[in-house]
Amino acid sequence: MKNTKVLFLCTRNSARSQMAEAFLRKYAGDHFEVYSAGFEPKEINPLTIKVMEENGYDLSKHTSKPLSQYLGKIHFGVIITVCDKAEERCPTIPGFGTRLY
Repeated sequence: MKNTKVLFLCTRNSARSQMAEAFLRKYAGDHFEVYSAGFEPKEINPLTIKVMEENGYDLSKHTSKPLSQYLGKIHFGVIITVCDKAEERCPTIPGFGTRLY
């Protein structure tokens, strides 16, 4: 049985979505394939990397990814928007299953 693919979506993919990806991968990575992306990706916030490092997560090699990298290529069973702006910009995106905010 294949694992459900989960996408955490934020505007910039520079903080919250990166953190959520790391947490789900650690705690349930054997049940889910975990991804994150943004509508307008920017460099990961250095404070995000620092805070996660203080909690035992290494995000130093993570990069911000555009949503377009996945559209039409991967079917996500779950998409979770983690900020208001992403929720507003994400009324309907084809190829996604359950949507959470």
